[in-house]
Parts: sequence; structure tokens; C-alpha cells
Amino acid sequence: MSTPHRKSFDPAATGALQGVRVVDLSRLVAGNMLTKVLADHGAEVLKIEPPEGDTLRHWRIKGISTTWKTLSRNKLSLCLQLRNPEAVAVVRRLAADAAMLVESFRPGVLEAMGLAPAGLLALNPRLVIVRVSGWGQDGPYSHKPGFGTLVEGYSGFAAVNGFADREPVLPPMYMADGYAGLYGAATAMIALRHAEATGQGQVIDVSLFEPIHAMMEPQHANWKLTRTLKPRTGSRSTNAVPRNAYRTKDGGWVCLSASTQGMTERLLRSIGREELITDPKFRTNADRVRNGVELDGIVADHIAGLTLAETLAKFDAAGVTIGPIMDAEMLETDRYVAEREAVIEVPDDEMPGGWLPMHGAVPRLSATPGILARPAPRLGEHNAAILGPLLGEAELARLRAAGVVRDDG
Repeated sequence: MSTPHRKSFDPAATGALQGVRVVDLSRLVAGNMLTKVLADHGAEVLKIEPPEGDTLRHWRIKGISTTWKTLSRNKLSLCLQLRNPEAVAVVRRLAADAAMLVESFRPGVLEAMGLAPAGLLALNPRLVIVRVSGWGQDGPYSHKPGFGTLVEGYSGFAAVNGFADREPVLPPMYMADGYAGLYGAATAMIALRHAEATGQGQVIDVSLFEPIHAMMEPQHANWKLTRTLKPRTGSRSTNAVPRNAYRTKDGGWVCLSASTQGMTERLLRSIGREELITDPKFRTNADRVRNGVELDGIVADHIAGLTLAETLAKFDAAGVTIGPIMDAEMLETDRYVAEREAVIEVPDDEMPGGWLPMHGAVPRLSATPGILARPAPRLGEHNAAILGPLLGEAELARLRAAGVVRDDG
């Protein structure tokens, strides 16, 4: 039994993106995921929030904004009333000296605010502008709301997820937003490399739809070849059998994949059914796919007679690819998770015991690992530190008095 590593924030910590300023106008998960990746590697992410704060601040569990806290570490918060032209002018001044600007408004809103990409690039030709939206900046759906749920259905994902006799199943986490955030971060770095090499910035159009749709490959090639829609098969695979989730005698669950010939033969020997290796129904992968329900039943019956511990020990010893199906409670004390620092704990006065668990920075870089510089900021916490030097104290005081800059943190 292990517990997550406890880490302290170090405001002096630096990463590979030190000196890269990112003006973050985004809301919700995709944009925040994108800028979290950048902030975790040292970018100075200036989170521009409205007076009510980012929407994620209002997603609370027992009164605590866990989503905000975990997706906004290492960022700085400025609170501006963006409906005021003077606040937009402040954003323009920030963008003039930034490497990137990230936004997730509905297409056309940035232009209506007076922050059209053409104007920003005229002001700062090296600027990388990342535009996150549900359906992209153009096309027949660009005007439509674009929450992740809609594109998880539209992409083809939900149609193949679940069981054949039940309704399509949407993912229980921010799948489309997460893919878009990660694709967006990677693409932003490509554009930054180009800007550093040529002095030329550009606009990146990141839809929520396209990244998750791309992850569904090769669905279109398969459809063209077969004119057959892939069925919902639960945890089974249409490419290789056996591959499924199996319940153990004591109520545990394991996932097993025997997707190569050698792995299938090891599996069948380990359950005492070596004769099935030469059985015409199971001899090749194509045979096993055609008779998958029968073979799955044989494997399931065997595992149902063993406990979770017995199942894992037996198949591990036989070299069969198997693992437990873990939940958050199990992961909390898992040795692998702890030693890889996949979950860490950071100080947080609102959390029971004073520690907040969150994911570590991924992927892991040997020379420039992710950093923990600061916790997720209070609303407007860094107004003075960032806007004071930019505007001057007298101008900052005037904008505060006018309600353009808000110090709610």
C-alpha cells in the first residue's frame, strides 16, 4: 500500500517554456487543459477571467472547486470586465508582448470584442493565436454551441461505445475537451517553433470535433471497404479475441487482451484448455473473432472461479496480458501510481487534512520535467503584479475605480 507523493509549490521553479507568456481568454475544460500543459512546463499563463470567474470555479464537490484547482495550477489570474472597451485595450497591450493568445469563445465573439486575429497579428506579428471552439471557425456548424457532449456523439465515438442491446454510451469524463486541449497544446508548440524560426505568427483553429474524430481512425476506411457499421460490443474487440472485462469470484474485475497468436496460446494453456489451440473454431485470430462469444464464455467461466488476487497471480505467471480494473479508491493507494508520481498531493487549506490530490505533469521529460510553481490562483490574484508594471499604478487605480479591473481574489 502506497500513498501519493506530497509536493510543495516552489515559486522559483522554472521549466522549458520559461519566458513564454500566454494570454488565456479561454473558458471550460479544453482551453484550460491546453494552457495547463503549457503552465506545467514553465509558461507564464495569464488567465483573464470575468468578474464571476471562470466557469470551472463553479463546478464544486462539497463546496470545493476541484476541477479549477487541478486544471489551473501554475497559472496567474487577472480579473477584467471584458464588456468594457478599456479592459479589451488592456488585453491588447498584454497580447502585444505575448507569445500566444488562447481563446474559446464562439466564432465571431473575439472579432466583436475588437480582438480580431488580423489586428492582433498586426500588433504582434509573432503571436500564436489558438482558437478553441466546438465545430471550428468556419463551416455550417460554426455558429452552433459546441460542448464536448455533442461532438462525442457526432464524431462516431458514442455509436460504437456500449453494448449492442443498449443505448450508445457517452464518456463519463471530458474526453472531447481533453483531446482538443492536448492536440491544441501540441499544435501551439509547433506554431511557436515556426514563429521563433521565422518571426511569423499564425492562427490555430482547434475544434472539439476534429481531435476526437481523428482518434476514431480507421472508421471511414473500414466503412468504405465493408459497408458495415461497427457494432457496439461492450468491452469486446472486433479485431482480436479474447479481449474483455471479466469478473472474479470475489467481485473484482480484470481486463485481459490476447491480441496475438502467442498470447492466445499462453492464455489457453494457463486455463488448462490447450486443446483449443488446434480447434478449428479458435485456431486463428479470424476463427476466434467469428466464435468470440463462445471463447469469451470459456475464459469468463475460468476467471469466475478465481479471486482477483488469484487471477492476477495466475495469468501474470503465465505471461498473459491482464490487469485489474481500478477505481479512484484503489488507485489512491496503488504502488505503481505512487512510484510513478501519477498522483501527487499539494498543500490546500480547503481540503480535508490540508492536501489536494491531483495528477502529476505528463509526459515525463528527463531534462526539463514539469513544475509546481503555484496553486490555482484566486480570482484576480495577480492583477497588481502583472498590470501594475504594464499600466502604471495610477492607471491601474483608475481602472479599478471604474470597475474595469476587479480585485475579487
